[in-house]
Amino acid sequence: MTSHHHADSPADPKPAVSAEGGSLLRTVIHLWPYIWPTERADLKARIVGAMVLLLIAKLATMVVPFTFKWATDALAAAGSVSEADWWLWVLSAPIALTVAYGGTRILMAVLTQLRDGLFAKVAMHAVRRLAFRTFVHMHELSLRYHLERKTGGLTRVLERGRNAIETIVRMVILQLAPTIIELSMIVVVLMWQFDWRYVAVILVTVALYLVYTYYATEWRIGIRRKMNDSDTDANIKAIDSLLNYETVKYFSAEEREAERYDRAMARYEKASTSAYTSLAVLNAGQATIFTCGLAMAMVLCAIEIRGGTKTVGDFVLINAMMIQLYQPLNFMGMVYREIKQAVIDIELMFSILNRDPEIKDEPNAAPLKVAGGVIRFENVQFAYEPARRILKGISFEVPAGKTVAVVGPSGAGKSTISRLLFRFYDLFGGRITIDGQDIAKVTQKSLRQVIGMVPQDTVLFNDTIRYNIRYGRWEASDTEVEEAARLAQIDGFIKLAPKGYEAEVGERGLKLSGGEKQRVAIARTILKAPPILVLDEATSALDSHTEREIQDALERVSKGRTTLVIAHRLSTIVGADEIIVLDQGEIVERGRHAVLLANNGLYASMWNRQREAEEAREKLARVTEDAAAPNRNPPPVADIIAQADPSAITAPADAAE
Repeated sequence: MTSHHHADSPADPKPAVSAEGGSLLRTVIHLWPYIWPTERADLKARIVGAMVLLLIAKLATMVVPFTFKWATDALAAAGSVSEADWWLWVLSAPIALTVAYGGTRILMAVLTQLRDGLFAKVAMHAVRRLAFRTFVHMHELSLRYHLERKTGGLTRVLERGRNAIETIVRMVILQLAPTIIELSMIVVVLMWQFDWRYVAVILVTVALYLVYTYYATEWRIGIRRKMNDSDTDANIKAIDSLLNYETVKYFSAEEREAERYDRAMARYEKASTSAYTSLAVLNAGQATIFTCGLAMAMVLCAIEIRGGTKTVGDFVLINAMMIQLYQPLNFMGMVYREIKQAVIDIELMFSILNRDPEIKDEPNAAPLKVAGGVIRFENVQFAYEPARRILKGISFEVPAGKTVAVVGPSGAGKSTISRLLFRFYDLFGGRITIDGQDIAKVTQKSLRQVIGMVPQDTVLFNDTIRYNIRYGRWEASDTEVEEAARLAQIDGFIKLAPKGYEAEVGERGLKLSGGEKQRVAIARTILKAPPILVLDEATSALDSHTEREIQDALERVSKGRTTLVIAHRLSTIVGADEIIVLDQGEIVERGRHAVLLANNGLYASMWNRQREAEEAREKLARVTEDAAAPNRNPPPVADIIAQADPSAITAPADAAE
């Protein structure tokens, strides 16, 4: 097999969408298929409806100042109406127009809320679709990618991306677009109702306002970043100190911790003060620019009123229109900042979506068909990094229904074998077959369905015991789940738990002991009932007593199945049909346990070292038992350790007393 190109390796070209310097226009283009989904006519209708409501709301917005003008002019003329015609005055002038003014304001507010409500489903559908696609894609990316990234960082990208879609849709469609439409309408109205001088004043005012807002917001973003960083730093120090509560007490370091926290809070105080001061500068500058523009337009109108070409109502009209425009403009700094952050966040999400999965099914890949389950490694070569070869052309076979163990020193490439069998990585050379079918040419799903895995470090979902066992075969009945638990010898413990099978296992299964977690993993694999079993150092983290119990359970599970054991403790694989000894990525010995011991090679030396370590542990346990016996003075801790392993102590015995 030739070397595969690693699409998500560090040497890849940058994705088509970069998180740096992302533009709003490009982001909206990328988002458009999610906002305007071709297969959803109902959502398209909502968008059209929202746009119609937006235009009607803006027309109502334009009418509001006019009703104010007409009411004012009517009031100014009211002095000339006789008392006998009071009912005509009510119907034709101030009160009717004042009611109209209130009505148009209500209409404007209702239409705006209707538009927001109508558009909400479109925005949230886009959020859901893109988040779902990103989540699925994250699972498609290779193990290499996930090992190079922090899982918390990926979930933050997903979370921020979701919020960013909502922000962009809300800010662009519901804030930016209406403001642009309103400004355009005001320019048209001013040209029609007044003249070009008013338009020039408005345009210059808005231009100066936006330029000032842009530079002031850019300046504030740096200050906000410092404030957020110092806030995060103070938080980290507080959490770190509280997590290490006992250590703080051991060393009477309360004052030191308080000082450390206070230093972080002092930085936060300084940054926060700068943030609030800069906000005051931003708001003051915006208000000054806009008020100058407003005053200039009103001065022009006052001059025209004096000349008799304009009425007091026109004076009110220009004031009302400008004040009405000020509200959306006042949000521009926030809109700009939010959109800028959202573009960065969403482009991070797009950069993940643009990353090709390293491991892909071939276009004509067929499902794997297992008859006996014979595994063959044929001249397999592999490296995580090209400069450091891990497996150097290894070949071996695991016959149907037999158990083959792979052992070797740390870093020999043992666990790599199980990862390659699951096809978490593609090979650099050679091939792996199951019943003669190259695993690179079958579907990944079918390959992983026929292999059961009991890993060295069992990580459980933060859910119930039943959920975690059922994960092996989701459609299994409760009876089958409980039978799997019985075969894995965990049903006794489960029945003693207050909630039984509904007991929560905690984050990563931390409420269970190592042995209990391993038994859940074994029960999960029993429920899956795969023809091929991989045990990757499944008992290395357990004590000897628990290890023997787990080993018995594993032997029952592997009976009649093709089993590949990646072993750390050699005592667990003495009954294997063949033991393969790896060293620096090459097979240096192979054979049954007795034959390998007789050869007196690497396997024999590993066996002897482990036996000596076991004996030392047993001796330490006996000494500890004696020390705990009543009416007996326990020897110093250092003496106990020294008896068990003389090389483990360097200090004089009395120093440890």
